[in-house]
Formats: sequence, C-alpha cells, structure tokens
Amino acid sequence: MNQREQSLGMWLGFLAVVVFAVTLPMTRLATGSAEDPQLSAWFITFGRAALAGALSIAFLLITRSPWPTQAQRKPLFFALLGNVIGFPLLLGFALRHVTSGHAAVFTALLPLATAAMSAWVLHLRARLAFWVCAVLGASLVLVFSLLRAYQQGTGFVPEWADLLLLGAVLSAAVGYVYGAQVTPSLGAERVICWVCVMALPLTVPGALWNWPQQPIHTSSWLALGYVGVFSMWAGFFAWFRGLAMGGPLRVSQLQLLQPFLSILVAVPLLGESLEVMTLGFALAVVAVVFAGKRFSMPAVPAVPTGAEAIAEAKVNADQEKAD
Repeated sequence: MNQREQSLGMWLGFLAVVVFAVTLPMTRLATGSAEDPQLSAWFITFGRAALAGALSIAFLLITRSPWPTQAQRKPLFFALLGNVIGFPLLLGFALRHVTSGHAAVFTALLPLATAAMSAWVLHLRARLAFWVCAVLGASLVLVFSLLRAYQQGTGFVPEWADLLLLGAVLSAAVGYVYGAQVTPSLGAERVICWVCVMALPLTVPGALWNWPQQPIHTSSWLALGYVGVFSMWAGFFAWFRGLAMGGPLRVSQLQLLQPFLSILVAVPLLGESLEVMTLGFALAVVAVVFAGKRFSMPAVPAVPTGAEAIAEAKVNADQEKAD
C-alpha cells in the first residue's frame, strides 16, 4: 500500500467521521425542542431506518449478496434491536430536551461501552487498566450530568434525558457487538444492509403509523433525510474504504474527533453556544477513551458513534487471522 492510498484512506476516514458527527445535531433538528416539537422520536427511528432499508435493498441486489444463514440471523436481530431501534429511539427522545453538545459528551463513551459489552457478551478478558478507564469515563459523565443539573437549578439530580442517553449508548454497544460477530462471514457493508432490510417489516408500518399530523418545518424533513441516507447508510462506505486504504490503527484514531465535531457543527446549525464545561468534559472523556483503547483486549472493536464500528471489527478479525 503506497503513501498516496494511505493518505486517501485518512481523508475518507475523516469524511466519514464528519458525516457521523453531524448525526447528533441533525437528530436534534429533526425532533425539535420541547418548546417547538417537530418529528417524533418514533417517526425518526422508523423513518430513517426505512429509508436506509430501501437503499440497502438496491445495494444487496446489485452486489447479488446471498441471504444470511440461520446462524447469522440471531446476531443480526440483536444488532437490529440495538442499532436500528434502541439507539435512535432513545437518542431522539433525549435530544428533544438536551442540546446535541450535551449528548456528545455521553456518546463519547461509546467506544469504551462497546469494549466492555464485548468483554461481557463474548466472555473476553480485559486488563485491569481498561476497567479503570471505563469506570473513570462513566464517572466523568455522571459528574457532568450532576453539574449540568445543578446549573439548571434542579439540584444534584440528573435529568431523565441523561438516562435515555446512557440507554442509547448501551443499545448501540449491544448492536455493535452482535453485528461484529457476523462481520467476518457477511462483510461489513452487508451486515448493516441486512440489518436495515430485516427491519423493514417493522420500520415501514411504524413510519406510516407515526406519520406527523401537524405541519413540520422543511429543515426537520431535510434532517430526517440526512440521518436516513448518510448516518445510517452512505457514511459507512467511506468509513469502510478509509479503514481498508489507510489502515485501521491510524484511521480509527480519527473517531476521537467526533464529539468535538458534533459540538462545533451544532453552533451554526442549531445556534447552540460553545460552553467551556461541555468542551472540557468532552475532552476529558475522549482522553479516557484514548487510554482505554490502549488497554482494551485485541478482539474488541473500538468504535465511534455509529454502525461504522462493524467495519473495524472486520479488519481486526482479518488481522488476527493473518497473525
């Protein structure tokens, strides 16, 4: 692999990270605020997955992809529950009540949460230093939640939206772990495509049933289109190609930029302000995640805030086979 390909791989990886970083502010734009509600979390969840499912059908047909085997369907089903339903639904409910910058601090924990979930589900052993990083990262998020609650005059009582954000992170982690189990046999792109296609019998009726009855801002419809086409589908292909061309160890480090990009994008897109405390805690959590990745077990995929995690799991598995 020459230097030009590696450079292009880094740029593709960066492009994918930018695409996924915009997911939080776009979801916030789609759902609206408590004072000005737009699309419901239910409709966003079903609508974006149905959109990605339609694109996935086209991809699977063009590539003549085989049907998943019986053994592959169970992990795909759990990936569906975590990545298609759990994560976007809980995130949508939470983002109607908190800013996307606030949510970015919580979702920065996703790489560590996925590694911890992998250790539990796959019965993998991790170093003590990794668990120390995991506890420290969770503690930082808890302190951030308590301080934000105190600033808002509710005392040191976390908002219920923060519990939803934690649930979203855990849901995504479960989905990534089970999706990664079938990635070596199916291929990363086909995993997310089959997950979206398998969900269509639920997502299409769900989207129609929850179709908004009130007028919706055009910006909210455009935001829904973004999270359906890019966040759940197109962005993955740039990420997969970037990992393959630039190398997973180098390109995956770009995911550490994602929380900060989410916070920065929300300023012009949503008019959110840059808060020193939010940036400080995001930096602290990312630093802990960086340290935790150094101590994580080799079989655990380190992932950003999207199903792009599955791609890195595939590359890691291929490298282990080669070794």
